[in-house]
Amino acid sequence: MDTVLRSQSKTVVIGAGQPFCIIGERINPTGRKVFQAQLQKGDLQQIEIDVAEQLAGGADVLDVNVGDPLADEVGLMGQAIPLVQGLTDLPLCIDSSIIEALEAGLAAYEGKALVNSVTGEDERLQTILPIVARYGAAVIGLANDDEIRMEPKERLEIARKIVSAAGDFGIPPEDVVIDPLAMPIGAQPLAVTSFIATLELLREELGVNTTCGASNTSFAMPSRHALGATFLAIAQSHGLTSAIMDARSLQCVDAVRASDLLLGRDEWGATWIRRYREQKAAAAAS
Repeated sequence: MDTVLRSQSKTVVIGAGQPFCIIGERINPTGRKVFQAQLQKGDLQQIEIDVAEQLAGGADVLDVNVGDPLADEVGLMGQAIPLVQGLTDLPLCIDSSIIEALEAGLAAYEGKALVNSVTGEDERLQTILPIVARYGAAVIGLANDDEIRMEPKERLEIARKIVSAAGDFGIPPEDVVIDPLAMPIGAQPLAVTSFIATLELLREELGVNTTCGASNTSFAMPSRHALGATFLAIAQSHGLTSAIMDARSLQCVDAVRASDLLLGRDEWGATWIRRYREQKAAAAAS
């Protein structure tokens, strides 16, 4: 099944037979003190730089998160979405844990967005899914509830609950993108093997599309780009169809596009060759 996202003029399809979908993670103040301070002042200028860098890197969709405890997240989200849509035709992923901010973003968005995210807790399902349905969006479902589970079969059952609950609100399975939970390998040695096992169960049992916060895997480890690139290639070969990732990382993006070619999702290497030529031209121009 395919998950279709749209902006005013561009459609992106996430699916098992499609090229991997890169969801750029950069528009997010987490760990960025300067951006946090700007948001607290209502200043969104940094977003213009973030959009440009991710477009240059090869993002397919952009995640937009303006959450800061000392900022007006609801008001900022309502401003950020049209700002980003004025800078790019890529579809957007509206990212917030605040219900009102999600709704403000969806109300301002033109097209079919992806919402990040809902968990398996009953209260969150009953609060977020009606908003997703009302705006005709797709949604990321995190395979956890009131605790983070490491057992793949437990994650599968939470994912099954999310897909079922979404159906109750008229959201079809193809519009539920499950996150099997990428955890830091430095804190949990079996994090990636559990992730892969969950991916395989999701593919076999539910057939849904999948995503993850790819940068989580390498958190607090050295050579993060090397780890991230390898993780993405492995996960892609086991059925991962998208990731919220650093679209500015040449190593990670190249790993994803190489995997597209090697897994038969880039016929005759057209995208791989075009990307190579663009990089050579950019290097020559600089």
